[in-house]
Amino acid sequence: MRRYRERVGLLGLGTVGTGVVQILQQPRHPLLQSVEIAAVGVRSLDKPRQVRIPPERLTTNLEQIVSDPEIDVVIELMGGLEPARTLILKALDHGKPVITANKAVIARHGEEIFQAAAQAKVSVLLEAAVGGGIPILQPLQQSLQASHIQAVWGIVNGTTNFILSQMTQAASSFEEALALAQAHGYAEADPSADVEGWDAADKIAILASLAFGVSVEREAIPCEGIRGISPTDIRYAREWGYTFKLLAIAQRANSGGEAAKMALDIRVHPTLLPSTHPLANINGVDNAVLVQG
Repeated sequence: MRRYRERVGLLGLGTVGTGVVQILQQPRHPLLQSVEIAAVGVRSLDKPRQVRIPPERLTTNLEQIVSDPEIDVVIELMGGLEPARTLILKALDHGKPVITANKAVIARHGEEIFQAAAQAKVSVLLEAAVGGGIPILQPLQQSLQASHIQAVWGIVNGTTNFILSQMTQAASSFEEALALAQAHGYAEADPSADVEGWDAADKIAILASLAFGVSVEREAIPCEGIRGISPTDIRYAREWGYTFKLLAIAQRANSGGEAAKMALDIRVHPTLLPSTHPLANINGVDNAVLVQG
């Protein structure tokens, strides 16, 4: 009797895509042993890879992957808005469940994507898009729906948390801490999305939409990064019993009246936290999310 196998089409083979392939090629969980990487969409066929993929399974025709009737599930790991959005929608239109780690496309086009998924009666799974693997999105969608959530606070960008930790623990300047983050591969050559807070804003848009059941306009979220924090700021904060963290915050603005219940305060900025705060001692590249209900 032939054992059933789930045939996966992977879009993107960068750092995250490579990690996914490594997990699927050496599965530690029995359920993953039935998963087969049937096709991998890449920009270049000649680029050196850290994983071995049979050449016939590599392709630059990503649209063929999402429309191939032999592909059961599409995993989108390209990042960016386009062509990721179009490919996700085409995969859903062909009745394929989609797994994505793309916070930018979900933050801006999530409503459109979820509506397409509902119409096609398939799932869009995105746990890897927020929180560095913390299981937070599914709980917000399921078990925490019974709670009246008041606020979601998160350290959701590991790069900035690493930089602030270095500045606090090693008395590094911002420039020194950033250079070390880049040397470790935590920060890109252009770190703007991280250090300006844009990445965290993408993620809190997703968290807020799930926690409060509303559509969140990503571009309307006030956002301030960490470039302006100096070693002097860090030193004085420490003397006063505080620590700096880049927080992504979504909370009810007030609780008076029916209309006011959906008034939300959503923002990203450096925050002084008392050293006793649950998020104050989250250091390095770690993420953490605090839900108050």
